[in-house]
Amino acid sequence: MSALLAATEVWKSFGEREVLRGISLELAAHEVVALIGPSGSGKSTLLRCLNLLEPIDDGRILLGDDDISDPRVKADRVRARFGIVFQHYNLFPHLSVLDNVTLAARLVHGTSRRVAEERGMALLERIGLADKAKEHPDRLSGGQQQRAAIVRAIATDPEVLLFDEITSALDPELVGEVLDLVRELAADGATILMATHEMAFARDVAHRVLFLDGGVVVEEGPPAELFGAPREPRTREFLARMPR
Repeated sequence: MSALLAATEVWKSFGEREVLRGISLELAAHEVVALIGPSGSGKSTLLRCLNLLEPIDDGRILLGDDDISDPRVKADRVRARFGIVFQHYNLFPHLSVLDNVTLAARLVHGTSRRVAEERGMALLERIGLADKAKEHPDRLSGGQQQRAAIVRAIATDPEVLLFDEITSALDPELVGEVLDLVRELAADGATILMATHEMAFARDVAHRVLFLDGGVVVEEGPPAELFGAPREPRTREFLARMPR
């Protein structure tokens, strides 16, 4: 299975602090890979580097056949091939939900307003938010805002979806509705790399799980193996402390 997204020996420091220390990973088309690990292990930084929101210090990142870590690459063009969702929604507060969902399609991809809004409304209908299309984000619950942010990410048919702890800012009762949407996307064949603290979700939905600690991949494998019989002592220690 050839990789759609591949990182090789990626290093990243902030000042004297090494956050990523030679991380390598591959993500195939239609694969769901979960990144787990303690806070500060490098999960969010890795996602931001893959999306070129942070420059890497060393290593190589390929998206398809394109070396996107080449400093000559047009970062905005690369980012247009990704959909990324953060912990805190990052919806534009002055725009309606529908305008948030259609903005990238219209401004980045040149889609007409009519076509973008038709697709946006169809997606909002699918997740039960069509009646909120004209509302501003502050009129929505946290779970509704995060679902709208996911719809915004998928509205342009990106090649890869990056999810960065998308449930960590939600009240517990709202987590399920967001994870249900991700579960649907995975079932539909989306290519997803997600950092998550939801161990049960990673076990049920991911094809592979990578355990990060101290800026390195300590262990990786199918969920049944990594959760059921982890090889590394550090992995066992981490999982023993996590609700499962």
